[in-house]
Amino acid sequence: MQKTTMATNEACQAARKWYEIDATGVTLGKLAVKVADLLRGKTKVNFTPNQDCGDYVIVRNAKKVNLTGNKETDKIYYNHSLWVGSLRQRTAGEMKEKFPEEMIFEAVKGMVPHNRLGRKLITKLFVYPGEGVSHEAQKPEKITV
Repeated sequence: MQKTTMATNEACQAARKWYEIDATGVTLGKLAVKVADLLRGKTKVNFTPNQDCGDYVIVRNAKKVNLTGNKETDKIYYNHSLWVGSLRQRTAGEMKEKFPEEMIFEAVKGMVPHNRLGRKLITKLFVYPGEGVSHEAQKPEKITV
């Protein structure tokens, strides 16, 4: 008889790792899928949908991420502060040049659950436009996408 095991929060926290991904030349969507899977913990054996079993992820060189097709000019990011006339529109090219970490952050945020768990998961993502801050103390494993 097989039994389904549900991971506890303590068991998930004990097995956390740090991963580092270099975004140079990687397509934005493929990068976001890989990061979301690592944050959620879907690559682990003890994955439990309602627990935070994921790992920490560091993304470097966000400015060098790749966009396919005409997305640099056609894709538009919208932001509104809920004040009248405060709609802000930016193309993906502008976002890549000025705010690359925000572009990757928003892509990953759309792939995690839209609830309390998702808000908790997204805090374990660190995105840097260049080489960024050193996380050598955490001894991250390098992953290629």
